[in-house]
Amino acid sequence: MNLYLDASALVKRYVAEAGSTEVRNAVSRAVSVSTSVISRAEVSAALAKAARLGALTSAAARACGDAFRRDWPSLLRIQVSEAIVARADALAWKHGLRGYDLVQLASASSWQDSLGSTVTLATYDKPLWLAARTEGLTPFPPAL
Repeated sequence: MNLYLDASALVKRYVAEAGSTEVRNAVSRAVSVSTSVISRAEVSAALAKAARLGALTSAAARACGDAFRRDWPSLLRIQVSEAIVARADALAWKHGLRGYDLVQLASASSWQDSLGSTVTLATYDKPLWLAARTEGLTPFPPAL
């Protein structure tokens, strides 16, 4: 399986919450794992927010962030190019997603096109999950 992780799925690799085991198992089964470079900022922002809101201690959030940054080089990172942004622009009219979700969708779709084989897009964002299915990606988890 070619697995694309958006930020909501990436966070689950580092923070124990509903879906964490599913994501870790999917990563271990994947032939290749990718994400957009914007995920780096999104994951860090999510961890910092969790610490601010008290969902994680500051120390735990920082430890999760450190683990994420150690793993970052092992991920295939889809660059945000003019072509990706143009694709996201076109998808906006079809799906009505938020900006970064559009970039995630465009990145996964572009990766699928370049591979010539199916990509599984892991996300815990329902609108993005639905858009992935519409765009011919395999959404993960199977039911959301």
